[in-house]
Amino acid sequence: MDKSYFLGIDTSNYTTSAAVCDFDGNVIANIKIPLNVDEGKRGLRQSDALFSHTKNLPEISKKLKEVISGKKISAVGYSAYPRDAENSYMPCFLAGEAAASMIAAVLDVPIYKFSHQSGHIMAAVYSSGASDFLNGEFAAFHVSGGTTEIVLVTPHEESFSVKLIGETSDLNAGQAIDRTGVMLGIKFPCGPAMEKLALQNQKKIPKPKISVSGLNCNLSGLENLAQKLYSETNDEKLVCAYVFEFISETLVKMTENLISQYAPENLLYAGGVMSNSIIKSALSKKFKCSFAVPEFSSDNAAGISLLCRKKYLSERRKAEYNE
Repeated sequence: MDKSYFLGIDTSNYTTSAAVCDFDGNVIANIKIPLNVDEGKRGLRQSDALFSHTKNLPEISKKLKEVISGKKISAVGYSAYPRDAENSYMPCFLAGEAAASMIAAVLDVPIYKFSHQSGHIMAAVYSSGASDFLNGEFAAFHVSGGTTEIVLVTPHEESFSVKLIGETSDLNAGQAIDRTGVMLGIKFPCGPAMEKLALQNQKKIPKPKISVSGLNCNLSGLENLAQKLYSETNDEKLVCAYVFEFISETLVKMTENLISQYAPENLLYAGGVMSNSIIKSALSKKFKCSFAVPEFSSDNAAGISLLCRKKYLSERRKAEYNE
């Protein structure tokens, strides 16, 4: 029995993460430390995020040591850029690259780089139990603070090929949620607290005026509509419910258009926003689809560790074939 383990590191704009999976593809550790955002702020500058990762990585290392002590790490993977697209770049991922490069050099093992987006998709496939998705092309929504996109995903031996087919034209869904939450006085990131408030709402939710054209959407109007509703009602529970209703209806309409245009056999929702129970319920009632569980929806390195395993095993098979 092979005793190899695979380490993944992800340093997104709001979470420092490390994860480990075993040879059989089981995630045995998923370590995360959120980056601190000051009260009243709606996010972090890249320089602040990079500095926060630098402070968090030693603590991540301590927790990681407890997991990997006595284990054979055969390869290291990391998130090198946000998306599978040309010129996709964010400085915050340099922290993960530095940490991964040092670990791989010390252990004298291969190092592989992937996109943050591919990590999310892999984590969603893993945690949803939809392993059959890896046998053919599928459609995936990646919905978070940094991304609101529809992609066609083609699995291959080493990773994924990802083709962008739809997206937001302005704000991302997570941004719209957080901006509304900060307006209501909720500490960033606002999604979980807003979900609790929305679930307490007893009032009728105004019909959202969504903006969807084909596979693209506009979400910037949501911020103004939420502010207007709050000024009229002073009801934060209703406002939170309205925000999630707006995003739900937007994603439902985009999904209907996706099915009409591409008729995908399999449909996956990934990204931090997709941990929201209200949005998941709205989509599940309409479509046959799969979701990551909350632990693997928010930013994490589990998908990166699994992609690292996938690429390592692919390269090993090729080497054995050429011997």
